[in-house]
Amino acid sequence: MRRVTWIAVLVGLLCWNLSYSPLALGNDGQPDKAERFKTATPIKHLVVIFDENNSFDHYFGAYPVAANPPGEPPFYAAPNTPSINGFTATLLNNNPNKATASNPFRLDRSQAATCDNDNHYTDEQTAANGGLMDAFLLTNATESSCDPGDYFAANLVMGYYDGNTVTALWNYAQHFAISDNFFDTEFGTTVMGHLNLISGETHGTDSTNVKGKIANGSVVANVDPEAANEDCPGSSPNVTMTGKNVGDLMGDAAYPGKGITWGWFYADFTATLSDGKAVCTAIYNPHYDPFQYYASTANPHHLPASNAGAIGTTDQANHQYDLNTFSEAVTNGSLPAVSFVKFSVPDTGHPQDSSPLAEQTALVTTINQLMSSPFWNDMAIVIAWDDSDGWYDHVMPPIINPSNDPSNDALLGSPSNSPANGNCGTPAAGAYLDRCGFGVRLPFVVISPFAKQNYVDHSLNDTTSILRFIEYNWGLGTLGDPQSFDVLASGSIVGMFDFGQVFGGEGRALFLDPSTGEPAGGRW
Repeated sequence: MRRVTWIAVLVGLLCWNLSYSPLALGNDGQPDKAERFKTATPIKHLVVIFDENNSFDHYFGAYPVAANPPGEPPFYAAPNTPSINGFTATLLNNNPNKATASNPFRLDRSQAATCDNDNHYTDEQTAANGGLMDAFLLTNATESSCDPGDYFAANLVMGYYDGNTVTALWNYAQHFAISDNFFDTEFGTTVMGHLNLISGETHGTDSTNVKGKIANGSVVANVDPEAANEDCPGSSPNVTMTGKNVGDLMGDAAYPGKGITWGWFYADFTATLSDGKAVCTAIYNPHYDPFQYYASTANPHHLPASNAGAIGTTDQANHQYDLNTFSEAVTNGSLPAVSFVKFSVPDTGHPQDSSPLAEQTALVTTINQLMSSPFWNDMAIVIAWDDSDGWYDHVMPPIINPSNDPSNDALLGSPSNSPANGNCGTPAAGAYLDRCGFGVRLPFVVISPFAKQNYVDHSLNDTTSILRFIEYNWGLGTLGDPQSFDVLASGSIVGMFDFGQVFGGEGRALFLDPSTGEPAGGRW
């Protein structure tokens, strides 16, 4: 971060230390547990909403100019909206992708439900084609794999939405902060994104090699947690991650940590018990709770919190909850210091499983509730996505972690050499392989009373920058492995905040309509 930015941050923190006092109260009428923890910034409550499978260009490439056709929610940017690294006339009209009819094209609001593209570790590298970013048609969906009613096109992967469909996200961008230089930690899939979010690591499992899934001890595709950690483990291969995660640093039964309250809240985690084991719903996806891959933070039987006051602490739930528990925590004053929110499968924004309109409803409903709570005054909400789904993005990611596995790495080869030729740079001696990254550029949004207004951050960050902020704000240290991405992370999201702003969260709230994404009262 530039020196002037750090000076501004330090001045803001000095003002906060002189003037800040806790506002939210717990059930006992005293300041809630999260308020009592010492933090490096005024942020006492962090809510991380982790959505699914969208690239930056897919959601923000056209920002801030929307087509505004009749019948769709309109979007008009403020006159002082900063520019982003988005689509140019050349990218829109003479795109270098190696196929006919391959220019990016606008997806209408009526085309919100689409097929699912290809986001595998090797294939995303191949699509980037050594930085030429011209082979994304290789990750395009196939019509035969689509569900009835999902929109398909021969060049679907080049489709993008604008502010008439992802209206809420564009409105949040106008009033808070976004990044146009935020990347997936590695090329690859859902489980890899989730593991990196909480541990900075996809290396270190109890299985060294499983063809197509685990290579050189690193996860390279979706795998499922072991039955010992999860009563609803999904299909083989099943693995246990052997390292630490951020839950261990904050505090649980195995690692006392700092005693920071925290929780992962996944909507489909709800289950019933039969013979002492969880019976999960049909749409439960074990990939969506990464803490279940670690013995120290797993809740195998999906047990609920022992009582409302125990939410965020170590009890039978072991910090793993459903989304109803999150709403309860917001309502009853027991919101943990750090909350990870995962929507139900139909609401995550994942193509084929969900849509940006369903995602918008879930996002706005949740954020409206948080802005209406007393926690809003010292809160930061970040919205991030686990991977790109293979959607087109024109920015070549910086490779800060090379790998040269001949079976899986293909970034510097040509598409004709697919699936792999072993080249994603030259790793250092002893480096963990099969973690080529950074991966594809992703959207990233920060919503907070302390977020800079109508701000686009250009500093380099990745998924583990969220992990790094948690470590920094609550004084947790790092996870201890010098090859974990929380150590390798090159940037900080702190620059998206202005801690010298006048306090008073109510004045920064922006209530939107969950259906249209337009302002619905309380606009500041």
